[in-house]
Amino acid sequence: MPIITQKSKVKSQNHNAKTKSDLKYRCYYYSISVIRFLKTLPNAKVYWSISDQLLRSATSIGANVIEAKSASSKRDFIKFYDIALKSANETKYWLALMRDGLGIISTQINPLLIEVEELANILAASLLTLKNKRQ
Repeated sequence: MPIITQKSKVKSQNHNAKTKSDLKYRCYYYSISVIRFLKTLPNAKVYWSISDQLLRSATSIGANVIEAKSASSKRDFIKFYDIALKSANETKYWLALMRDGLGIISTQINPLLIEVEELANILAASLLTLKNKRQ
């Protein structure tokens, strides 16, 4: 088993801080991507409700990650990450519905689905670590 030096601990901590920072920015730019996508949709009644729900759930991911930063306790922090994960899963639903139900071209939807899947995986892994359930 390798010996962990003080230097490698610092590097690991810096990496974790960078990952958390990257998550914040990825969520922010993901929200922008969804907003830009929604602006390309036709202005027809059939798109309004789903677009509104997609906008709310997609932007909620980043908003809850940011809110977690000012959490007053670990339990509060976990709660915000939990909500962010639920919003990511809801976003996947609305995007799939647009693709399969409204016939939006997959090339527009698939990059958004891939990114939200990655964000959800990061959030889920973080929650497992925070809840000490990772083995």
